[in-house]
Amino acid sequence: MEKDILTTAQTAKLLGVSVRTAQLLIEGGSVPSWKTPGGHRRVYRTDIEALIEGGGCATPSASATVIVVTQKERIQSYEGLFAAVPECVAEIFADLHAALFAIGSVRPHAIVVDLVDEGPERSDFLQSLAANQSLGHSRILAVATSSQAAPSGELYRVTCVETSEEAVAAIRRSLADTGQAAMPSDALPFPVALNEGQRLVALERSGLLDTPPEETFDRLTWLASQTLNAPISLLTLLTPTRQWFKSRLGLDLPETPRSWAFCNYTILQKGIFSVEDLANDSRFASNPAVASDPAFRFYAGVPVLDHAGFPVGSLCVIDYKRRALEPREAQALSALAALASSEIRLRATERQLRESLRREERQDLARGRTPAASMT
Repeated sequence: MEKDILTTAQTAKLLGVSVRTAQLLIEGGSVPSWKTPGGHRRVYRTDIEALIEGGGCATPSASATVIVVTQKERIQSYEGLFAAVPECVAEIFADLHAALFAIGSVRPHAIVVDLVDEGPERSDFLQSLAANQSLGHSRILAVATSSQAAPSGELYRVTCVETSEEAVAAIRRSLADTGQAAMPSDALPFPVALNEGQRLVALERSGLLDTPPEETFDRLTWLASQTLNAPISLLTLLTPTRQWFKSRLGLDLPETPRSWAFCNYTILQKGIFSVEDLANDSRFASNPAVASDPAFRFYAGVPVLDHAGFPVGSLCVIDYKRRALEPREAQALSALAALASSEIRLRATERQLRESLRREERQDLARGRTPAASMT
């Protein structure tokens, strides 16, 4: 019986992840668990084996990406609605083929199909999504007015709402962490998204924390500093308690308490976040890095996203004097942050490929075959 019940450490070993990642998966509800009378988390081995066999990868992963399909005239409206939702990134399409390609590429948390003033193509598209069993992990929503016929048949999987605002509100509710929250937001001195626990899992999954400096990221911070003429440039990663610098230029500290991080606000944005004078902003005036040495005054940062759309950190610049961010500078910093995101996504793809090859090798060995990777 004891062999069928796992501790957090045993769960981590079986999944092939760190103990910290296993803790976050358990606390966030991604891994079913219960508490012993002594307050320790326990997990059934069968649940972990089911996740490994059925999930296609060793680590069950959430997504923070939403795909929206709508008419061209309503794209800007959806962009405005999702700009106020820090828990996800939305990719919005009028072209059905482009939307279908994105759905197959990013494994979205949710898909919204806007049927307001729709032609038959979008209705047929919705039907095909509802019938696609490989999209069982994605929530599907249809925006349809009360005068339109309610979906039926295969569309039992579809949640119907009457407005785009209702769709966005429903998605935000569904993105909230389940189970025991990894970081109770009401006890924090900084804001967090509703799915902060899932973001922390994504950060652990990135494999970047507490790793040596790398030329790829150091080039980006150097370019950010040079392009924006800023004395300090950082690639930050936000853990529950720390702001750790994967790359830093112009700053000796390898990390700070997370409560000091201006990037707490950056990762809740869709684009650039900047403050012209930190000392005159009520959110930052009492920050130790502002109120005393080194007396920072200007900040600008852009979120850095992983392959699932989670903001693991940010690329930012800091100055000792107050200043305004020029449009050209904002565009350059956004482009450099996009390069950092692309590098992180590329590493995730390579890691998934290696995991897939290892899984195939284990299956071949179990069947008594020579592993494909070792055949010549």
